[in-house]
Amino acid sequence: VQLQASGGGLVQAGGSLRLSCSASGRTFSPLLLAWFRQAPGKEREFVASIAWHSGNTVYADSVKGRFTVSRDNAENPGYLQMNSLKPEDTAVYYCALRRVGRSDYCCWGQGTQVTVSS
Repeated sequence: VQLQASGGGLVQAGGSLRLSCSASGRTFSPLLLAWFRQAPGKEREFVASIAWHSGNTVYADSVKGRFTVSRDNAENPGYLQMNSLKPEDTAVYYCALRRVGRSDYCCWGQGTQVTVSS
């Protein structure tokens, strides 16, 4: 399966965006769905994750209280609602899955650019 993040764009500080994650190929029921981001010149960093069956969520401290991760189905694994956006949220955002019994993430696809202007 390969994932595709979409929904990015240019927004002013304080604005909102909703990112979507879609899947193509042979889909499966994952352990969890996660979102990552990578800003220019920086390493990719974890943003949020949601456990597929329990719905338990985890957020990076930098986005806690502003971002909400949700899950849907195998073909459209989930979403990332981003509110109160800040210029430091500017990055390419990616979604990824963790398979049951694995510690790594898979199925990386193209990310979506989010640019927050001050």
